[in-house]
Amino acid sequence: MAKTAITPTRAEDFAAWYQAAVSGADLAEMAHVRGCMVIKPWGLGIWEAIKAQLNEMITDRGVENVYFPLFIPLSYIAKEAEHVAGFAKEMAVVTHHRLEERDGQLVPAAPLAEPVVVRPTSETVIAESMRNWIDSYRDLPMLLNQWANVVRWEMRPRVFLRTTEFLWQEGHTAHETAESALEDTHAMHRVYTELVRDWLAIPVIPGEKPASERFPGAENTYTIEAMMQDGKAVQAGTSHFLGQNFAKSADIQFSSRDGAREFAYTTSWGVSTRLVGALIMVHGDDDGIRVPPRVAPQHVVISPIVRGEDGAEVIDACRKIAATIDGTTFGPGVRVRAKVDARDKRGADKKWDWIKKGIPLIIEIGPRDLESGEVMVIHRDDINDKVKVPIGDLASWIPVELDRIQAALLAQATANLEAGITYDVTDVAGLEAHFAQPNAGFVIAPWCDSTTCEDVIGKWSVTVRCIPHERGGEPGPCVVCGEPGESVVLGRSY
Repeated sequence: MAKTAITPTRAEDFAAWYQAAVSGADLAEMAHVRGCMVIKPWGLGIWEAIKAQLNEMITDRGVENVYFPLFIPLSYIAKEAEHVAGFAKEMAVVTHHRLEERDGQLVPAAPLAEPVVVRPTSETVIAESMRNWIDSYRDLPMLLNQWANVVRWEMRPRVFLRTTEFLWQEGHTAHETAESALEDTHAMHRVYTELVRDWLAIPVIPGEKPASERFPGAENTYTIEAMMQDGKAVQAGTSHFLGQNFAKSADIQFSSRDGAREFAYTTSWGVSTRLVGALIMVHGDDDGIRVPPRVAPQHVVISPIVRGEDGAEVIDACRKIAATIDGTTFGPGVRVRAKVDARDKRGADKKWDWIKKGIPLIIEIGPRDLESGEVMVIHRDDINDKVKVPIGDLASWIPVELDRIQAALLAQATANLEAGITYDVTDVAGLEAHFAQPNAGFVIAPWCDSTTCEDVIGKWSVTVRCIPHERGGEPGPCVVCGEPGESVVLGRSY
C-alpha cells in the first residue's frame, strides 16, 4: 500500500483519522480544562476567514454587531420554561465568588445572591435588553448579531465538533410582524447555505427541523445538513423563528401603528467553529486536510530549496516572487496571500508539513529553478498533480488555479453527497438493513410526523435530520407505519 501522511487512513478508522488530521495540520488541541480546546494559528486562521466573509454577509443585511456579557442571571433563563428545559443538562452555573484559603486549600468563599449561567446562548439576556430598547413600531426591526464564545457542558467532546466551549456568531432580531420575522429567518437560512456552499465548498441539504429537533422555545427551526465522508451528518447552521415566545417571557412590547401594545416577534440564528470540523471531514484525504482557497489562511507557500552559499540569494528571490503574487485576487475579490517558508528544515519535511495543513498551492524553488525561470507547483487538491509554471506567469496563473481548486473541491463533495443519498428504502426492515452498513449516508423517505414512528427510527441512532427544501422525494407511505407521510432526510449525526 502507498504510504500516507496520516495514519490510520479514513477507510481504516475515520474517527481516529479525524483526530490525526487535526493534529497533523496543527489546527487545535484539547485544553487543560476537560472538553475545551486550544485553537492554534492555522485553525483560527480558517475560522477568521469564515468569520470575515460571514460578517460581511450579515452586516450587508443591515444587521449591527453588539456584545453581551458572558454571564446570564438564572432568573432570566428561568422565564422561558421550554428554553431552560432544553439546555438544563448543558448549562455551566457560577454559584460563588471569591476564593479563600482553608486548611491549605483554595475554596469558593461567598455564595452569589443569584447564580449566573455561563452563556449557552443569548436569547434570554438579549431579549431583556430589547425590552428596554423597543417602545414603538418605529424601533423595528431591530437586527443584532454578536461574535462570542459559549459554553455547553459536553459529555463526549471532540475537537471542533463538540466542545464545552466554542466560538460562534448568534444573530437576534425583533420584528413588528410574524411575516417580517419569518422573512429574516429564511434570509439567514439562505445566507448560511451560500456561505457553506460557495466559501467552504460544502454542499448542503437545506430544510426544516421536525418538532423534536427544534431549538428550545422556537416555533420553526431551519437547518443546513452536510454529509461527511463517513456518511454522518453535521448540522452546519440553524435559523430559528421564535414567534412571540421570548418576547412574552421578557415583555418585549411596542406601540403598534394603531396605538395598541403588542408583543414583538423574534428570531435567532447562528453558526459555530463546528464548520471547521465539517470542512476537515468533507475535504480531507489520507494525507491530511484540504482547505478550500476562499477560506484558507494562506493560499501559496514558497519553499526555498537551498544549500550552503546559495541560501540567501534563493530566499531573497522567493520573497520577491511572493511579493508579485501577494495582493492579486481570485473568486469574488479574495486577496491572494503568499508565504515564504524559510525555516532551517529539510525541503521534503516542509513540503509534507504544508500538505498536512492543506494549503492550496506549494511552490518549491532552488537555484536551478531560478536559472531556468520555471518552478514546480504542487496542487493540494491532488498532490500527484504537479506542473511547471514560468516565474513570470505566476501572478496571473495562481488566481485562476485557486478558482479551479475551489470548484474541484465542491464538485468532489457534491458527488460524495449525491452518492451517499438513498431513496429506495420503503419499510422498517429496509431501514435496519441500510443503517447496518458502514458509512450508510442519508436515506430520504416519507415519514408520517408521529413521535411513535420517530422513536422506531431512533432505534439505530438515526434521527430525522430535516424536511428538505430540495433533493426530497415524493410524499408517500411512511417508512415505518405506512400512513401518508412527507419526504424527510434520515441519518446519523455528529
